[in-house]
Amino acid sequence: MNVSDSEIMAGALGQAGYAETPDARLADVILVNTCAIRENAEERVIARLSQLNGYKLRRPEVVLGVCGCMSKHLSEKLVDRAPYVDLVVGPDSYRRLPDLIGRLSGEPALDVRLDRGETYVGVDPVRRQGVNAWVTVERGCDRFCTFCIVPYVRGRERCVPAAEVARQAQGLAEEGYREVTLLGQTVNAYRDGEVDFAGLLRRLCRIDGIERIRFTSPHPSEFTPGLIETMAEEPKVCKHVHLPVQSGSDRILTAMRRDYTSGKYLGLVDRIRAAMPGVALTTDIIVGFPGESEEDFRATVDLMARVRYDSAFTFIYSPRAGTAAYRELADDIPYDVKRGRLEAVVALQERVSLEINRSLIGQAARVLAEGESKRSREQFHGKTEGFKTAVFPRGAVRPNTFVDVRVTDATSHTLFGEVVA
Repeated sequence: MNVSDSEIMAGALGQAGYAETPDARLADVILVNTCAIRENAEERVIARLSQLNGYKLRRPEVVLGVCGCMSKHLSEKLVDRAPYVDLVVGPDSYRRLPDLIGRLSGEPALDVRLDRGETYVGVDPVRRQGVNAWVTVERGCDRFCTFCIVPYVRGRERCVPAAEVARQAQGLAEEGYREVTLLGQTVNAYRDGEVDFAGLLRRLCRIDGIERIRFTSPHPSEFTPGLIETMAEEPKVCKHVHLPVQSGSDRILTAMRRDYTSGKYLGLVDRIRAAMPGVALTTDIIVGFPGESEEDFRATVDLMARVRYDSAFTFIYSPRAGTAAYRELADDIPYDVKRGRLEAVVALQERVSLEINRSLIGQAARVLAEGESKRSREQFHGKTEGFKTAVFPRGAVRPNTFVDVRVTDATSHTLFGEVVA
């Protein structure tokens, strides 16, 4: 989401005549886009601002701004801790960036108000590479999970009009993009009049040039039979579902306010797999949530073993000021217990991921080539339909082209193979 927001900011500034520079020493405006979700995010942002203040010390006219979720969450605190900051702008105020910069008069400018109607229609994001493009289709969230700060810092849920999403996707196809990823906090809750998320996917599948469509992150409770049917029927929609579960314990799911049980979640997994054999499933897991007993944790491990995810993002719970869990629940799990539980789920997932990836050896996968591998200029990397990283000999392959790669080896995170002629 932050990458997409940065692209929107660049678009708003570009429309006002600003041009990006990769060299901060040449910049007239430096904006730090922040996230309020990660642990210790505040300290990292303050440290980064302190570094960037060096440019202001040498050139006092440089505008230094803080944008994003932390700006909304900690606006006045940021100004107190970093008084050299000129600008604090929340997620719904990017359209006003040029005006705010132009009106600076010595005092920090704060604009962190939430705008229920802002979806940035008419602001064309400035994207930095031509393989995969992020397209935000929904902003904010109405779910209010007890551990999550997002509804408080990004506002309530609202959707980008379907015509605007289609316009952006058509433009991306004309620019040469082959793959788009639709973004939303609960992306499958999308609705624009009579167009639900399944309808939006079908509309985008009709656009020539776009060959792959992904989306993230859906909420299990919003995964309708119509969406499953659309995914199964439309070849352009990638057969990969990131389906956050957070916990396998019904008691903890209730405390998290997740609006489903483990049984309902597993039933959804079964329906998805029945409709799309071979679909790649990934998830998010939180361990150490307040009150999580050993039995609760074991339920999470059992669910992971039952589902056998292709990969998982795993986190230790840490309280976030402003959330319901922070206000109402004691952070009562010792850190060493949290750490041990994290290590256990990571070890389980690593083992399962390796087994799944090694089962693909000998098979061919269609890969969208992205560019040179980090480890060798003679190797290229790209993504399979199931969002697995594949590394293969560069040969005559060009970025932004599809190649068939026969898998010859695998780790828990990467497939290795040879291009099939």
